[in-house]
Amino acid sequence: MDIIQFLQYSFIQKAFVAGSFVAITCSCLGLFLVLRKMSLIGDGLSHVSFGAIALGLFFGVYPFYVAVPLVILASLLILKISEKARIYGDAAIGIVSAVGIAGGVILASLSNGFNVDLFSYLFGNILAISTTEAILSMILSAIVLLAIYFFYWDLFSATFDEEYAKTTGIKTNFINSFLTVLTAIVVVLSVKVAGIMLVSALLILPAVTALQVSHKFKTALFLGALFSFVSVVAGIILSFIFDLPTGATIVMLNALFFALAYVWKKIS
Repeated sequence: MDIIQFLQYSFIQKAFVAGSFVAITCSCLGLFLVLRKMSLIGDGLSHVSFGAIALGLFFGVYPFYVAVPLVILASLLILKISEKARIYGDAAIGIVSAVGIAGGVILASLSNGFNVDLFSYLFGNILAISTTEAILSMILSAIVLLAIYFFYWDLFSATFDEEYAKTTGIKTNFINSFLTVLTAIVVVLSVKVAGIMLVSALLILPAVTALQVSHKFKTALFLGALFSFVSVVAGIILSFIFDLPTGATIVMLNALFFALAYVWKKIS
């Protein structure tokens, strides 16, 4: 099969477009999360999204309509637990994610086990992405990228020196809440691409790969987006050709890029 024939399939076109948008968004946001030592929040919120998606499927509601607001609320809850209850951030993530995954398992058992839809969200299946999901992914990704663009300097300042950012008049509490909300949206978007079990990899791996080869923030932001984009495009092609799980293939390519970047850094 030549590349022209391959690209004529509508499901491949939707996978490329939606996957590219989500990949670039994940890498840009992931860089802020990694530098702020908040990368584990993606893993915690992915578990919450499992419960939210299970809830939507249980009541016959389109899962994304349930998952987006619930995961946003969970992200803010993690932030509040960390601030008010004086619990370390990773412990707060653990509490909320445990409740989310437990709720999802209970709902799945009440609906006579894991149905096919829930299974596809658990492990990802971007080749089966619907037109509605593709459009929703593009719109929400564009909103997140525009938000990062308009609040870039506030996010940048709060990431590298939060105390200094406060003295310059930046509302760091708002920025922290803003960042967790964006993360929640991106996690839900990534579920169809990589699956609930692998979402955090899309946030972490492109960012840490870019940091291996660049010490300038804007360069790292660009390189992370490039690595993430290439991994998604190549992952979709390879998974289709060799009949492999698409989400896992994308993550393994990201891991390969990280390994190559790490070796290059050591020998250069």
